[in-house]
Amino acid sequence: MLLIAAACSATACSPTLCLLGLVQLLGLASAGVARFVEDTRHEAWGQWLCLGGLGMIGTVSGAAIRIGPDAAAACAVTLALMTMIAIIDIRPRG
Repeated sequence: MLLIAAACSATACSPTLCLLGLVQLLGLASAGVARFVEDTRHEAWGQWLCLGGLGMIGTVSGAAIRIGPDAAAACAVTLALMTMIAIIDIRPRG
């Protein structure tokens, strides 16, 4: 919470928007971790983490509608990015 307070005071924005940004970063990080641990013994854990992140961002997207259309759109874009990170396979086929 101290980090959020410092970021909000440095940018003079709403603490709610800073919290939304933090949740979005956590969601993107969970999707990245899920891709990073793919094909290891931690794959199931990573998939559950990503699923939890998708649920968290989906819930926040619904709640962000009350804040305003810009916040809701940013959360929706994060949800779309997380989905693409989770499903796109960029490994070379051999």
